[in-house]
Amino acid sequence: MVFFLDNWKPTSFYDRVAENVSIGLHTLLLLDIKVKEQSLENMARGRKIYEPPRYMTVAECASQMLEVEEMRGEGVYSEESLAVGVARVAAEGQKMACGTLKQLSEIDLGEPLHSVVLLGKRAHDLERDFIREFAIDREVFDAAWEKQYALKK
Repeated sequence: MVFFLDNWKPTSFYDRVAENVSIGLHTLLLLDIKVKEQSLENMARGRKIYEPPRYMTVAECASQMLEVEEMRGEGVYSEESLAVGVARVAAEGQKMACGTLKQLSEIDLGEPLHSVVLLGKRAHDLERDFIREFAIDREVFDAAWEKQYALKK
């Protein structure tokens, strides 16, 4: 998932997500990082001045996903679709949160690096039990699971 710009909002990831959703698979979204990037002005003028590093967050990814769903309107996922947001996997201070895309669009998992896994309909009950432990709100998680995942295997 790449950072959106005011005049550039690529949606190519949506087609890959749609493929996975159509066969019930999870989708891992690796989030954009901008390190040693130049502004267009500095690049045009040949100046070796770089922008500060930026790292996409789980919240930014979830927000962009919802924006693209609204633009495309194909119903591939929704605000109620479950996803898992992770930060600093396998490092000290790693964090994990599970919730709807709407909930994840408002979460702060702290320092980078972040990734998102959109839950597929073929999720196993053992997976559900594990990620439920990291649910932002277990009642919301359970309702979303029952509505979208429990009967879809």
